[in-house]
Amino acid sequence: MNLTTEQIRGHLAMLLFSALVAGSFSLGSIVANQIAPAAINALRFVLAGIVMAGFVHVGPGFRRQDFRAPWRYLLLGGFFGLYFVLMFEGLKFAPPVSAAAVFTLMPMLAAFFGYLLLRQVTTRRMALALAIAAVGALWVIFRGSLDAALRLEVGRGEIIYFFGCIAHAIYTPLVRRLNRGESPITFTFGTLAAGSLLLVTLGWRDIVATDWVGLAPVVWITLGYLVLISTATTFVLLQYAVLRLPSAKVMAYNYLTPAWVILWQVALGDGWPGPNVALGVVATVIALLILLKDEEVTVEEVS
Repeated sequence: MNLTTEQIRGHLAMLLFSALVAGSFSLGSIVANQIAPAAINALRFVLAGIVMAGFVHVGPGFRRQDFRAPWRYLLLGGFFGLYFVLMFEGLKFAPPVSAAAVFTLMPMLAAFFGYLLLRQVTTRRMALALAIAAVGALWVIFRGSLDAALRLEVGRGEIIYFFGCIAHAIYTPLVRRLNRGESPITFTFGTLAAGSLLLVTLGWRDIVATDWVGLAPVVWITLGYLVLISTATTFVLLQYAVLRLPSAKVMAYNYLTPAWVILWQVALGDGWPGPNVALGVVATVIALLILLKDEEVTVEEVS
């Protein structure tokens, strides 16, 4: 496989992207029980919106026509905000690696909703990768226990986060469906601004009840990471990569998330997972390699 310098840079950008996204699972699990999900995500959306406003100001600039039909941003912001709230709610009960495994089901869900909303069709290779990744994800979710799988013993946190992933899977094709020519930066700002409004309004009680002064330093560190790294930096990396790589290859890096989360957990002192769980993670990496292999058919974006 002959790669150009720009393609190599695109792959490196997505490699860093997947590692940074994984950090939100590990850090989120630490603070999930220290602050209400609605409260931390409301502040996250507000601060991330301010950061994105800066990107818009120095980039395409604000144009009145970009904010036509504001209901679009409210709809997108609602699904986007719901995803993050349910993610943090799920991390109260689910280990980070298991939550990251649920995350790898996102491309399969996005493919389903992409077909419903946009009539996007996946290639055979992508379908194979999605199937392998789903098996690996379910193996991790069931803690590597065949008995638990046969009894459908799924943790409460995984179920909560799965519904969050459904919200994100609906959000993904809606971005393409509702975009009317706005730049990605402007469209993201509109989504974050609308999400901020919804989260502040609906989560007002949690925001007022939170002892912001008494929060542990790790909560503020996590918040800073979510705003500056998990939101702003990953957005730039993603925009950089999509201009240099096919959509399917960009999507493939989602499957590295459980592996990166394991490394994050080891770095934070939680140790290595058992070999049974590791087998599921290996399956998601195999799915990544399948999608990274060159193919002649152009694949529509589904993640």
